Amino acid sequence: MSAVKIQATEYPIHKIFSNDFVFSIPLYQRPYAWTTEQAGELLEDLLTALGNGSEPIDEVNPYFLGSIVLIKGDKPSAEVVDGQQRLTTLTILLAVLRTLVQPEFAADLTDLLYEKPSLLYGTPPRYRLTLAKRNENFFKEYIQDEGGISKLKDLNSKTLSDSRKNIKENSLLFVKELQKLSETQRTRLAQFIIKQCFLVTVSTPDLDSAYRIFSVLNERGLDLSLTDILKAEIIGLIPKPQNEAYTTKWEDTQDKLGREMFQDLFAHIRMIYRKAKLGSSVLKEFREFVRPSDNPQEFINTTLCPLADALNVIKTATYQSDKRAEEVNKLFKQLSRIDNSDWIPPAILYLSRNHNHPDLLVQFFTELDRLAAGLMIRRANINERIERYSRLLTAIEHGEDLYTPDSPLQITSEEKNNILKMLDGDLYLIQKIRLYVLLRLDAALSEGEASYNFSITTVEHVLPQNPASNSMWMKWFPSPEERERYVHRIGNLVLLSSAKNSQAQNYDFELKKQKYFTTKTGVSPFALTTQVLNEQEWTPEVIEQRQKELIGVLKKVWLL
Repeated sequence: MSAVKIQATEYPIHKIFSNDFVFSIPLYQRPYAWTTEQAGELLEDLLTALGNGSEPIDEVNPYFLGSIVLIKGDKPSAEVVDGQQRLTTLTILLAVLRTLVQPEFAADLTDLLYEKPSLLYGTPPRYRLTLAKRNENFFKEYIQDEGGISKLKDLNSKTLSDSRKNIKENSLLFVKELQKLSETQRTRLAQFIIKQCFLVTVSTPDLDSAYRIFSVLNERGLDLSLTDILKAEIIGLIPKPQNEAYTTKWEDTQDKLGREMFQDLFAHIRMIYRKAKLGSSVLKEFREFVRPSDNPQEFINTTLCPLADALNVIKTATYQSDKRAEEVNKLFKQLSRIDNSDWIPPAILYLSRNHNHPDLLVQFFTELDRLAAGLMIRRANINERIERYSRLLTAIEHGEDLYTPDSPLQITSEEKNNILKMLDGDLYLIQKIRLYVLLRLDAALSEGEASYNFSITTVEHVLPQNPASNSMWMKWFPSPEERERYVHRIGNLVLLSSAKNSQAQNYDFELKKQKYFTTKTGVSPFALTTQVLNEQEWTPEVIEQRQKELIGVLKKVWLL
């Protein structure tokens, strides 16, 4: 039996969206899921890579967009096993650009979206990318066909599925952002994407081998070999008399962290040295910027081991000192709730340099927690986070005063206002931060003593989202506008330690307090919820006062 042939080839985008490939998304794939956050980051990355120069496009540095996995034989037909989100978003971006460039350029962009029909041969248009059946025609009509983008804004998002809503919102985001550019800039961006942006296609003719490749790429199988490669390179350069001792030191460090955290450590070290978003591969940039092979023993002694120890202490919250250790570990636990790991490089760098100075650690990590929380709450994207933490890393390395107003560790007045605006708005609707904010708030209300480990913690409304027409809620909040004004704000939200019967959400206030907001013992474990149990009625005035008080608490928590 012959071996399965696997091919990996790098192609510019104009070859990806050509007659060489006819991409289709199989039914078993999940629908399009990229939101404006991921789409916005892609566009920002492309614009950053393009730069503001005027040199010929062929002289601009190429940009790598990642890899896609295909089931593909010798014919153009290619079933997408991995890469749907990227291919779909690129198609949307090209379609939007088509509406914003001169007609002669627009025609070329149309060629990247579909092969034109032929009257002579009697063939219909052949689309470069066909989504799964449920969204196929929608995508053709509103994205790939001319004039589709202009019809998107008239669609009611409430009637669209999540995937169609994402397609619409990402398209309109691209329209908004690209309209800020000049016509020349838009044309250069289109040329840059087509000629200087590349994808690697990994193709195999059968599903089984395609999924094996997909699993390797997505379960970090390729990344997991990074530490083994570097170990061989670095340890191999150490003279034999010391070789065994450094091998033991390396392996002990890996065992202490575990393979996954040890792998992450190398990405964090790369960031400390590179101070920029990953541009190619961790291995390549590690070799180029960290340069461990220049002095292997020094790298292991002064970089790898100290930073590994710092990472372990932060992740396990096991800092030890004769004073203030509890405060430091509490800050580590708070930081662990941040929804990204971009704060870790400055954290491990600072801890490794100041391990024996607990007063400095409390001061620094209080401010870092505030910064990380602020970036998370106002939904700063990865590019903004990386830029901010890069400046912080530089400030730490140079021994700068981190507590002056212009330090990258400090939050600006504008940032404070944006954070407060998010907190004082419809917090419940911001799903990625609502539980985090309320848990921090609850801990503050209990004077920092609360520590929860419930399998389920949910955010619930006091005033229901859909109160019954004959309920007391309708007397307290007679107009839909008034209910909408209060229902999703912090003042109307509580925490519960288990999922409750959804039908009970609409109970009148007294019954809700008895059956919905209490446990079997009759006591809520959350200070935030206990406050509500002490109220006799739940009117707009009560919510207003509670909103003011809770925002005041959060101002103190994050010094806003």
